[in-house]
Amino acid sequence: MAVIVTTENPQGLLDSIYAAIDEGSIKTWSYDDDRDFSHDTADEQWVGEAWLRPTIADGVLMLNVIPPKKTVTMEAYAVYHGRFIEMLLAHFDDDFSEAFATAQASGEDRIN
Repeated sequence: MAVIVTTENPQGLLDSIYAAIDEGSIKTWSYDDDRDFSHDTADEQWVGEAWLRPTIADGVLMLNVIPPKKTVTMEAYAVYHGRFIEMLLAHFDDDFSEAFATAQASGEDRIN
């Protein structure tokens, strides 16, 4: 499963997401030293259950799933992809034209 975001400025959108996390306006996502995103929730249910690794292509910001030391569950897949798109809609709706998730692992996704 991948999150695919269509945007005229994928690098600018990615930089804005990192900046919003750093500034604290996005509180439910963090990123690690590799700049992969992980979901941080108050109840910690989803913390560290997966990471989303961003890549840039012409007009596209793509985020592929990276597993923790265990396999990524389908529930974690759904939560990470859905909530990342939710965050984009809430904070960056003017910066992209569409965002969607593939239903199965694709491309650079690593699920186990």
